[in-house]
Amino acid sequence: MSFVGDWNAFLLLIVVGFLPNEVWRLLGFFVGGGIDESSEALVWVRYVATAILAGVIAQLLIVPPGALATVPALVRYGAVAVGLAVFFATRRSTLAGVLSAEVALIIGKLALG
Repeated sequence: MSFVGDWNAFLLLIVVGFLPNEVWRLLGFFVGGGIDESSEALVWVRYVATAILAGVIAQLLIVPPGALATVPALVRYGAVAVGLAVFFATRRSTLAGVLSAEVALIIGKLALG
């Protein structure tokens, strides 16, 4: 692909992939700013987001796609255990749990090949 073609691909990615999602994020930011964090609606949204994340993790463990299929099952399940332990150790920080599981997965793959 030429240099001009690369820029066209990036522009297409921004226009088709980034901007449509950003509109909804900004709308959520402005509309959701006035919602009480302990409201039933927001608690429900948090539960749904957590359930979706759990479903994606389960799918990645059971039927790993692409390069993840080359990672041994023991490493994948161990990374989930590390992420879960960090999640609870950091007072339920999803970001810390996911990042630590990712690091454990990379280290495990490099160590066991």
